[in-house]
Amino acid sequence: MNSPRPRPSLLSPAVLAVIALCLFSSAALEAQLLTKEQIEKIGIDQHLDEELPLNLVFKDEQGQQVKLEQYFGSKPVVLTLVYYECPMLCTQVLNGLVRSLRMLSFEMSRDYEVVTVSFDPRETPELAASKKAEYAKALGKPGAEAGWHFLTGTQDQIDQLAKAVGFRYEFDERTNQYIHAAGIVVLTPTGRLARYFYGIEFSPKDLRLGLIEASNEQIGSPIDEFLLLCFQYDPASGKYTLAILNTLRIAGGLTVMVLAIYLVTTLRRERRNRRQGLTVNQH
Repeated sequence: MNSPRPRPSLLSPAVLAVIALCLFSSAALEAQLLTKEQIEKIGIDQHLDEELPLNLVFKDEQGQQVKLEQYFGSKPVVLTLVYYECPMLCTQVLNGLVRSLRMLSFEMSRDYEVVTVSFDPRETPELAASKKAEYAKALGKPGAEAGWHFLTGTQDQIDQLAKAVGFRYEFDERTNQYIHAAGIVVLTPTGRLARYFYGIEFSPKDLRLGLIEASNEQIGSPIDEFLLLCFQYDPASGKYTLAILNTLRIAGGLTVMVLAIYLVTTLRRERRNRRQGLTVNQH
């Protein structure tokens, strides 16, 4: 019996470098380095195809209690776990997401939803509302106000959500800040974890293909369907890479089709020439 495959996990040197920068304390006037124990406790473990507990309860920007299930049902969802007063990394994640979303032809609220949840239980709906206004304005596209949700919650609900997603983080008492990795998650309309994208910059192509796959191709165009044949999701890198075998099959099929068209065209031309030759000889 084969042993289960280990789940992909994110903790690249580049991400660690950014995390280390987030630990800068102006009071101490020096950067705090991560300890070995802290490094082992943070990261993103992929839980692909697992279901998010949609009965978890948070508060929206108006302070109203909401269940996660309210944002699911008919559209794919982009989920980000951040904390709103993060001095660097969380802001870079949200800024990178905005840059990618600007490039998409899909419309937020109509084609997909974005749910941003603070993992700091001390943060308030008022702070969430301020962040929503800031990023809806930064995105500058229709649907941002209705389709991008900024939530806060209790430690218990946050812990359950983070565990389900595979998001591991720690609170550093020396700096009074959280240390964590960077990334976003795309979920299906039913709340299944479909795609993980790492870092603070997200390829618009990858995000587009991730949303299309998560929606079971309910959004997108025929060209996108063709691209999904040529590209496949690589969990280890969190990116879409060229699917060599599919590309070769498509190239082979196109070659056969071109040759068939060439042969048919050539045969028709020869037959037409023969007929014209017979007509001339008869006269």
